[in-house]
Amino acid sequence: MQTKETSEIMRRFNQAFLEHNPAILEDLVAPDCVMESIQPAPNGTRYEGYDVCLAFWQALAADSVSYFEVEDTVAMDDRAIIRWRFNFGDGGSVRGVNLMRVRDGRIVEALGYSKSPGQAAPLPA
Repeated sequence: MQTKETSEIMRRFNQAFLEHNPAILEDLVAPDCVMESIQPAPNGTRYEGYDVCLAFWQALAADSVSYFEVEDTVAMDDRAIIRWRFNFGDGGSVRGVNLMRVRDGRIVEALGYSKSPGQAAPLPA
């Protein structure tokens, strides 16, 4: 049963960003939520608590220039993996993944990781 609940919470979470509707997020964030963003590399930034996590996500969802494309979402018990592409609105983008955890119908942990620009490894000959 937990997997179904986690899947529905992730569906609503993704919907907030896809529809640029920050209000959807209000009932999804736990009071003790911990979130780690992808910036600045390499360690990102850690956010703790309802107010700061909600404010971060709502600002991102409200941005009508940049946008997310959800590539895949997988839920397993109280955890979920969201693979995504974030488009900056200027033609550039970055791919990433969020590792999510849900408790009592709310997101308690969201750890974001992305591919970062850098020098590509040489391909084998």
